[in-house]
Formats: sequence, structure tokens, C-alpha cells
Amino acid sequence: MILTDGRPESLAGRLEKEIRTYDLLDSLQIPYQRIDHEPAMTMEVCAEIDKVLDATICKNLFLCNRQKTAFYLLMMPGDKPFKTKDLSAQIGSSRLSFAAPEDMERLLDITPGAVSVMGLMNDSEGEVTLLIDGDVLKGDRFGCHPCVNTASLRLKTSDLLEKFLPAVKHGYTVVNL
Repeated sequence: MILTDGRPESLAGRLEKEIRTYDLLDSLQIPYQRIDHEPAMTMEVCAEIDKVLDATICKNLFLCNRQKTAFYLLMMPGDKPFKTKDLSAQIGSSRLSFAAPEDMERLLDITPGAVSVMGLMNDSEGEVTLLIDGDVLKGDRFGCHPCVNTASLRLKTSDLLEKFLPAVKHGYTVVNL
């Protein structure tokens, strides 16, 4: 795995949602580094990618309330355990569970295994609330997928907060897990 600056030289074989991610980052003048790799389906595989990225690799969880009227994207350090009860109390939403893959695809244009904050660019109606664990914000850089799980990006945390989120019209709530 090799870390390179910016988009791939050739976009052949890349999915449109991945290309849209690069287009948006480039248009916002957000610098990023990229690694191409085999599908990253587990945190163990992500740990290998993490060694190359040298950034906080986030576990991204797509959650919803029982009624499926509120959807949340949670960014947290990959090595931190997730306890639904702790999060529910902080955001005032009981009975949180993992949202259905159909909802993930409909709202974020992402499939399981590729969940990423970059998917918020596809949530034009603002139906997904971004939750960020405070430990993620302590890092200078973080890693995420470009809406597919065959590549990973490294971005500055400040660019996420100051450029990307305003551009996609999303705020965020800090939680402590």
C-alpha cells in the first residue's frame, strides 16, 4: 500500500460516488492523501491501513432510533468500544440501533463496509445528524473512505470541520464515549 497525494491518475473502474468525492474535495481545495487497497470490511484490515495513513482511523456507525425517524452517523476512534446506552443518554434518543443498509444507501449513497463522513455530501435533505467522539477531534488528521471501501483518505480534521461540513450543509455534535 502506497500513500499518494490526491485523486488517482486514472479513474477507470472507479465508481461514480468515489469520483464525486474527489471532485468535491478538489473543488473545496481540501488536500488529501489516498491509499488504494483490497476491500476493508473489518477494523483489523483498517488497522493495517492505519499504519500507512498515520492518522486516527474512525469507526463510522450508521444508527437510527426505533421509529426510524432519526438517523445518525457516528465517527469514533476505531479502537474504542461502542456502548449504545452511553450514546443514547448524550443525544436524548433511546433505543438506538444500526440502521438498515437500504437507509444507508438511500441517505448517504454508501453500502455497508464503506460508511464514511464523506457520504454526507449525498444527504442533501439533511436527514442525518453527524456525531463525533471528542477523541477524534483531538487528532490533527483522520482517515476515512471516499464512499467506497477499496480506498482510504487522510485529511486534516480542521478541513473536515471548517471546509467540508459547511460545504455539505452539516453541523456536528460532540459526544464522549
